[in-house]
Amino acid sequence: MSSSMPTPTPVQLHKPDRAQPEAGLRGRVVIQTHGCKLNQADSSMLARQFRQSGYTLVEEVSDADIYVLNACTVTATADSKARQSLRAARRANPDAVIVAAGCYPQRAAEELERMPAVSLVVGNQDKESLVRRAISAHLQVQGRNFEAAGPKDSPEFSGESISGNLPGRSRGMVKIQEGCDQVCAYCIVPKVRGRERSIPPQEIVAEVRRSGAEGCLEVALTGTQLGTYGFDIPGASLKKLIKAILDETEIPRLRVSSLQPQEIDQDLLRLWLEESRLCPHFHIPLQSGSDAILKAMRRQYDTTGFAETVSMIRQSIPHAGVTADLIVGFPGEKDCEFEESLAFVEDMRFSDLHIFPYSRRPGTSAAYLDGHLTEAVKKERMKQALKLARRSFQEFRSGQLGTTRPVLWESARNSGAGNTLSGLTDNYIRVDCSVEGSAGQYSGLPNSITLARLLELREDRVTAKPLFTKAN
Repeated sequence: MSSSMPTPTPVQLHKPDRAQPEAGLRGRVVIQTHGCKLNQADSSMLARQFRQSGYTLVEEVSDADIYVLNACTVTATADSKARQSLRAARRANPDAVIVAAGCYPQRAAEELERMPAVSLVVGNQDKESLVRRAISAHLQVQGRNFEAAGPKDSPEFSGESISGNLPGRSRGMVKIQEGCDQVCAYCIVPKVRGRERSIPPQEIVAEVRRSGAEGCLEVALTGTQLGTYGFDIPGASLKKLIKAILDETEIPRLRVSSLQPQEIDQDLLRLWLEESRLCPHFHIPLQSGSDAILKAMRRQYDTTGFAETVSMIRQSIPHAGVTADLIVGFPGEKDCEFEESLAFVEDMRFSDLHIFPYSRRPGTSAAYLDGHLTEAVKKERMKQALKLARRSFQEFRSGQLGTTRPVLWESARNSGAGNTLSGLTDNYIRVDCSVEGSAGQYSGLPNSITLARLLELREDRVTAKPLFTKAN
């Protein structure tokens, strides 16, 4: 992710485990996640370790003995949101052990340690000890320690898992790689995630199997530089890993979370043509549509190479969704370079675009560049870019209306007039199915995959009609 701005995801709160019995309960924990899919994978690992240590997951901070915030630090806004969440957790539960974890603590541990709301600060380098340290702090609050509590109250788990998706989750994250060696000018991730290192293929295959056994119908492979996976393992590569997962597991859907444009070639795309279980969605970080700015950012491609990659994908897989990231207001970005960037984005017709105003990060080379833009200029450029992204978002979905896509139905919610079922197509379109009154014939849809016809675009959702033909 150092070479790409992490894709923003909604704040994730691990849902309560209602299946775990209260008997022998050692404690309750809330795990909240800010930021990218890699953070979600790390949080899932923590969730499994807490469960293996006898703790249950709850939804309300006021009910928890331990609150863990897995924090992002990719922008100053992310830091601010983390501090707000930590203070809110302390107000909601004055007696809880409040743990600040993840990338923000790795970058600025002393800053968080000075916060009265925080009990424990654990950066990425120490995350393997987080559960043990959090439980130790909880036992101390109760006037106990590991030795006095005995083995039943000590955290025991069989090594570090690499994801740990919870029962009932339809979509899971499996981390295949950590760290980044491609130090882009704007990005703090190499400093908070470390050097690139790949997880052995056999461990990843085993984790995908375990995710399927826990109820996941889709697994997303996450990491910082997925395209260079296996460089440190003899004979390993991303293509071989994907093929091994498809050959050795029965997971219904496999998604690759992000690839750099120079990492995609026809040989890799052949996997998508040969295997319908691979989701036809490609997230390709762009960051700028100006070659001058890409060079200043120290990106490893230009707009010509990027456009060629997108064209190759669409020629091979016409229905694929292609999403990207864009940074506006990079230091020294002239008006003409911003206009050039917008024109390139318009030409690319992305199915979705995640837009960030440049955020000055201490420790990155861009922080020391001349020509930092005012917040007012960045705000205006954000407004223009968001307008363009909205149009591209709607055009892609409008072009998909009338088609039939496999949908993973994730949840059902009551909307007053009836129930609304929410799902995700293989090419990454969020769809809804509205049902008047009770769910009736649709009651079995959550956590299943069916074909569905895409009918109408309403705001940012597409309405769909399930066809009740299993897609996998």
